[in-house]
Amino acid sequence: MSVPAKAVGQPKKAAAAAWIGSALEYYDFFIYGSAAALIFPKVFFDDSDPATATLLSLATFGVAYAARPVGALFLGHVGDRVGRKQVMIFTLLLMGLSTFLIGCLPTRAQAGSLAPVLLVLCRVLQGISAAGEQASASSMTLEHAPPDRRGFFTSFTLSGTQGGQLVATLVFLAVAQLPDSQLLSWGWRVPFWASVLVAVAGWFIRRRLQETPAFAEQAATEGVVKLPLVVLLREHWADVLRVIAGALIASVSTIFTVWALAYATSDSVGMSRTSMLWVGALANLVGLGAIPLWATLSDRIGRRPVYLIGAIGSAVTMFLYLWAISTGSYALTLVLGIVAFGVVYSAANGVWPSFYGEMFATRVRLSGMAVGTQIGFAVAGFAVTFAARIAGPDGADWSSVALFTAALCVPPAVAALSARETHRVPTELLGARSPRETSRPETVSA
Repeated sequence: MSVPAKAVGQPKKAAAAAWIGSALEYYDFFIYGSAAALIFPKVFFDDSDPATATLLSLATFGVAYAARPVGALFLGHVGDRVGRKQVMIFTLLLMGLSTFLIGCLPTRAQAGSLAPVLLVLCRVLQGISAAGEQASASSMTLEHAPPDRRGFFTSFTLSGTQGGQLVATLVFLAVAQLPDSQLLSWGWRVPFWASVLVAVAGWFIRRRLQETPAFAEQAATEGVVKLPLVVLLREHWADVLRVIAGALIASVSTIFTVWALAYATSDSVGMSRTSMLWVGALANLVGLGAIPLWATLSDRIGRRPVYLIGAIGSAVTMFLYLWAISTGSYALTLVLGIVAFGVVYSAANGVWPSFYGEMFATRVRLSGMAVGTQIGFAVAGFAVTFAARIAGPDGADWSSVALFTAALCVPPAVAALSARETHRVPTELLGARSPRETSRPETVSA
């Protein structure tokens, strides 16, 4: 088997597939976050103690993040053995199925304690799916992209994620208008049932995309790696640690999306569900434009400075955002929410797919991104639960949550400062360590 030394990539098709697929995939993932904050405490848990019910519901949000490292080990291995495309299709279908099943679950009133158990099981499946989604989509776009525009094209994975979150928020804005009796009985199920259409549409989009030239050339010339995880930990362990630390930046997203929403709509603040959902919707809309702009800037000045703007800036602006919520001023909350999440956080969010992916060689890229990000994301997922505990019994200690979020932004900043700048390194040389890279007895022929 042979391929051209310089196979032609499909950067626009890969970016479109990554954007649309990630939008559809994370639509499923984020509707769970809105439901965990607004609906599930009353549907799946004992609402006689609202604070405990909310805490348990937010914990189920974190369960998916705990499952993600396990999914990353499996899907990273598969992606580096058989290709990026197969993983992208599998994750989309698994997410669609698990999300649809959540919409079919019996409530606590109907099935007792079995109801939250089934909810957790479906959430685990969502986590396994999400474990391979961004890593495979980012690897796909990076390896199809021109070397001088890798930041721009890989950013479509994350702008797709923002798009999915925006659609999820808009859907919940619609169902939130229903009377509580209808919302809690059947209305909340509709967004989850719609995942069937999501999965089918995503499958048609992704199945037409070709495998990346970099992976095809690797498989044809040197062969694929027998055990990608072994090679990854032997030759790229320091970069894996950097990615784990960097992935903690996702705590900003989970605190903003879930905990801040629950806090703002609690009795201590009293903002309406609809108004706060609009904050998230408009912030994500701004993020859709900001992400590719930050990524384009990183193609010119480097990944590290742009990423640091996002990490350090998020520590400051999330403090201001939570303070704004505490004042009860909706106008202030709206403006600072857009600045914090739509603009500042987008700097790190738009750059990390290229920044992390460029740390690894083609033969272990998907494993490196999947394992590193998902371990870090696991911590970020449970940041919501920790925040709920830190906020105290009445859930109103926003300043402690702000300090906690700021502390979680420190490891990403340190990781970026210790990383190499890679925006000008040719794609085929990314992740190179030494001349012995040319001899790899642990590979097998494709």
